[in-house]
Amino acid sequence: MLLDASESQLVLIDYQARLMPAMHDAAGVLANAARLAEAAQLLQVPVWGTEQNPSKLGPLPLELRERCHRTLAKMEFSGCAEGLSEWLRPPARTAPQGNARSLPKHLQKPQQEQAPGRGSIVVAGCEAHICLLQTALDLLDDEFEVWVVTDACTSRTERNRDAAFDRLAGAGAELVTTEMVLFEWLAGAEHPLFKQVQALIK
Repeated sequence: MLLDASESQLVLIDYQARLMPAMHDAAGVLANAARLAEAAQLLQVPVWGTEQNPSKLGPLPLELRERCHRTLAKMEFSGCAEGLSEWLRPPARTAPQGNARSLPKHLQKPQQEQAPGRGSIVVAGCEAHICLLQTALDLLDDEFEVWVVTDACTSRTERNRDAAFDRLAGAGAELVTTEMVLFEWLAGAEHPLFKQVQALIK
């Protein structure tokens, strides 16, 4: 199973100003998050952000925040507990209103199906064993495919980060790296944006 840019969304979790200095390999992780966000923007993959208690921990860095379609301020550790899943999944289509006799035949049957959406959620952020873990597990419960970008995730300690990866893999998340995501989104060297995306990692 490979990622498809047309089926993907990117969620960047809590890379906040007052949190990052305490994180393991913060500079490398932020650099990979920026690569993911820039590639997503180039390839028209929707980007969403979350900020944990932003009044205390500050905002996402500008280079990430400006690429987010929306940013969710939250107090719960899981972004899904405060509405992230609804942002990621289009609302269900509603049945047409009015008298059934006055409607054309093709509109008389209620439409129950959901609008087509992007069900592959690429997640990255911190802390891997708290907010990222809880958000990713809730996304799995909400029947999304979850792809965790390991080299764009961190915690204060490697042990906590790695324990999160073990648990997420056991729960059904795919563990990937930044380069895996970028090259799967491109699919091949003939993609018109290949050189621009490749330049992000050179």
